[in-house]
Amino acid sequence: MEIPKHYDAAGAEGKWYRHWLDKRYFHSTPDHREPYTVVIPPPNVTGVLHMGHMLNNTIQDVLVRRARMLGKNACWVPGTDHASIATEAKVVKLLAEQGIKKSAIGREKFLEHAFAWKEKYGGVILEQLKKLGASCDWDRTRFTMEPELSDAVTGVFIDLHKKGLIYRGQRMVNWDPQALTAVSDEEVIHREVNSKLYHVRYPVEGTADQWVTIATTRPETILGDTAVAVHPEDERYAHLKGKRVLVPLIGRSVPLIFDDYVDREFGTGALKVTPAHDINDWEIGQRHKLEVVDTLNPDGTLSAAAQLYVGEDRFVVRKKIAKQLEAEGFLVKTEDIVNKVGYSERTDAVIEPRLSLQWFLRMAELAKPALDVVMDGQVKLHPQKFANTYRHWMENVRDWCISRQLWWGQQIPAWYNEHGDAAVCRTKAEAIAQFEAAGQSTAGVKQDEDVVDTWFSSWLWPISVFDGFKDPDNADIKYYYPTNDLVTAPEILFFWVARMIMAGLEYRGEVPFKNVYLTGIVRDKQGRKMSKSLGNSPDPLELIAKYGADGVRVGMLLSSPAGNDLPFDEGLCEQGRNFSNKIWNAFRLVKGWEVAEKEQPASSAAAVAWMRSRIARATIELNGLYDQFRISEALMATYKLIWDDLCSWYLEAVKPAFVDGQAEPIDAATYEATLSLFEDVLKLLHPYMPFLSEEIWHLMRDRAAGDDIIVAAWPKGGAGDAKLEAEVQHAFDLVSAVRNERSGRGISPKEQLNVAVKGAAPMEQAVSSLVNKLANVGAINAVEKAAEGSITFLVGTTEYAIDLGSNVDAAAEAKKAEEELKYLRGFLTSVDKKLGNERFVSGAPPQVLENERKKKADAEAKIKALEERLAVLK
Repeated sequence: MEIPKHYDAAGAEGKWYRHWLDKRYFHSTPDHREPYTVVIPPPNVTGVLHMGHMLNNTIQDVLVRRARMLGKNACWVPGTDHASIATEAKVVKLLAEQGIKKSAIGREKFLEHAFAWKEKYGGVILEQLKKLGASCDWDRTRFTMEPELSDAVTGVFIDLHKKGLIYRGQRMVNWDPQALTAVSDEEVIHREVNSKLYHVRYPVEGTADQWVTIATTRPETILGDTAVAVHPEDERYAHLKGKRVLVPLIGRSVPLIFDDYVDREFGTGALKVTPAHDINDWEIGQRHKLEVVDTLNPDGTLSAAAQLYVGEDRFVVRKKIAKQLEAEGFLVKTEDIVNKVGYSERTDAVIEPRLSLQWFLRMAELAKPALDVVMDGQVKLHPQKFANTYRHWMENVRDWCISRQLWWGQQIPAWYNEHGDAAVCRTKAEAIAQFEAAGQSTAGVKQDEDVVDTWFSSWLWPISVFDGFKDPDNADIKYYYPTNDLVTAPEILFFWVARMIMAGLEYRGEVPFKNVYLTGIVRDKQGRKMSKSLGNSPDPLELIAKYGADGVRVGMLLSSPAGNDLPFDEGLCEQGRNFSNKIWNAFRLVKGWEVAEKEQPASSAAAVAWMRSRIARATIELNGLYDQFRISEALMATYKLIWDDLCSWYLEAVKPAFVDGQAEPIDAATYEATLSLFEDVLKLLHPYMPFLSEEIWHLMRDRAAGDDIIVAAWPKGGAGDAKLEAEVQHAFDLVSAVRNERSGRGISPKEQLNVAVKGAAPMEQAVSSLVNKLANVGAINAVEKAAEGSITFLVGTTEYAIDLGSNVDAAAEAKKAEEELKYLRGFLTSVDKKLGNERFVSGAPPQVLENERKKKADAEAKIKALEERLAVLK
């Protein structure tokens, strides 16, 4: 079969992905095998593939493909999240372009438009993941708002309400004045911005010349102040105990209160308290039973309670009120500062802390067991450093605001009668029955207009994708749950991961997964997070078109250890493509050999045995790295096994010699062994480079139907032959040394050299024959002393000599030896210092001490050999 000169990535990707789908290799049903289950972090249905998705899903696919090769029943469940705010915003915009207002068409009609949009545009990202090679079970694709999953959300809400964990109350929330909804903490992006700090003085009531000065970046909220607070131990204000101050411009009399929250070292040590517009002020207000004056409308304009600037936008008022404060003598000074301001992730509007009547879930009771399972290792975080972050969050957990003022999402299963009494149940009929049973009015019964937070559906994901709420004993949930590994981003460790653990323990009595692999953030060369707004994020599909899916997969993982940010450089994808080309060219080289029935050379037998041992040991090493979720390191170990061991050494060692410009045939035993070894490294490579490995697998031999690498058995691995590997490594080091001497002296590689060894060579004759072939040297003879006119050099601690006759420059050789000796003596001194340090010796692990002692012995042996060599040269 003619092997194309160049690897056609695009052709292979389309061909093999279709083949895998046709063979249903990605599909999983419960059977006798050990399950390996992964649920995808569901991307927003509005989303398109970005670099973070690329990294996350490549890692998931690596784990799933390897599990499949290990003989496990691999099940990777895909799906999308309905993304309440993002999707609703897109649909509202689409309708506005058609001249339609959301409020004009009503909820039912709006949802029809939203579902139509979802069917037309949603799920694009899942199609894009196929281009990456994601081996998801597409038959199992789920959507967080499909009927079964929505029923699960409703059922959980009702259950938690019955248990007293869900309640309705007025609390401070993150309010998006543009989307007109509460948003969760993770949907708030904090940015550093240039702001002004206004120092404003409040007159002490009943005095003519006493003032209390505060500082604020939001002077428009002064109109909602209901106290000024100072620290109880701040002596500057002790004389004002029991006094009141007047709010500037409106003259409202408010108390001067004393509270430990105030930082007396910051500014003047006095704090304006606006309970309706700041979470900390709200808590102070609760402690001191302060009045709450809400001066903002939902759309960010000032309400009637503000008394001034009613109906005007908050930021317009900020400028106007600053001028009025100055004009009336209340503004002491204005400073330019840089501070952090929260923005809505979806609309980019500045978030307002706002008091709102919302539904909440009590978290403390759910959080404790979810903390315990991470602390005791039932759920392992990789890297482990995130356990402290997790513990901090869980020990300081706040109740979760689960209601959103939107229509796209699961509608809250609460019903109200004409008096505002509430019944939590699935249907209006059930609500009426509850009101009747309680002796309450059944007139004007209406369902709550709000929907639940998107995370309130996705926290059920590992259970709901297997219909574990619909039928808690169905075959899928019993087989696939708990899942094995979750791959996600650290920024949603609390908002999603912790909540899934809570839900898993609450509803299944088991953790939802055993391992959580936390990826880093993909950043550009300047360290900035990649984003559309910065224009620094390449289009992943363009990268795939340019470098091949396998090239991009390898590029993404070459420098992305778990939990550490990935400094992305397109050059990494180029390196991935170069790796593809290296493997392809190596394969073409092997398939280009003519095969003959003849005796296997000793050098080839040694090379085959060595490579077999290397693969066996590398497989064990790789298994250990996978077990520790050191995925990047596993890739690098695979990369080196193929690039260095297979391509640079093994193929060089076994390739047929050229005689009179013609390659001689290779013996059949070596050729078959080479194909077998190549197959093993392709298997190790497959999780990272699925398309290339499948393409070469099928070009390598005629395959029976179903003999595909995607389902080939993962190599067994083993201890290998450490003695042989050490000998062969010594042989390769000797080859490199001889080649260096040739290169430095301009000696042609075609000229055979005579090499001698002082004492006995630390390698068997078969291994020694590798040196004969690769370095073009004759038999390596053992000698007591190097011949006159020889140059000597060390490989490890073994001294070798090349007989150059009269071509040796003794003075130059002596100078070179003296320089090497100077370096080695300095090195030995540094090692001796370490070993002479009692603290180091008593504290260092045994392996480290052993390494240092070996360094000392090696250096001493090399120094002795160099001193003897110098004596001869001089």
